[in-house]
Amino acid sequence: MSTAPRRRLSARREERPVARTCTICSHPDREAIDEALVAGESTGMLAGRYRTIDERALRRHRSNHVPATLARAHDAEEVATADNLLEKVQSLQSRTLSILDKAEGAGDLRTALGAIREARGNVELLAKLLGELNERPVVNLVLIDPRVRDAIVAALSPYGEARLAVVDALESFEASEDAP
Repeated sequence: MSTAPRRRLSARREERPVARTCTICSHPDREAIDEALVAGESTGMLAGRYRTIDERALRRHRSNHVPATLARAHDAEEVATADNLLEKVQSLQSRTLSILDKAEGAGDLRTALGAIREARGNVELLAKLLGELNERPVVNLVLIDPRVRDAIVAALSPYGEARLAVVDALESFEASEDAP
């Protein structure tokens, strides 16, 4: 027997968080369990049905993992809806162009013009759906240097009526610029 002093293990070991694998996420029937939880089935009923699953594990899974699954499902549903809408508009455009071809072939210009209007509207809608149409307002500022304004008025001096019309237009433009 050794006479060396024995090191006592401390009763209070350093506690480190241990990553645990969710038993529900790794369960072979996870999809059915998730569907039951989403449908509102109680964790007690599920624990009774799946005897190898602890009710506390079901509650943790419902709190920590089911919302993420639902969010992904919701995102996938939105993408599917957008794809379906896009397909519908593309189909509508195809039908519109077919009507346009028939109307032009028959010499029915009124129907052809109507089909052109509809086709234009379909193209605009497709561009909006695809994010290719910029609908943000554009503000164009026209700043007229007073020297340019004076040169225009001076150049129009031989033409009395035209000069007065330009001066009136410039003054009303400047007044509207000053208005709040």
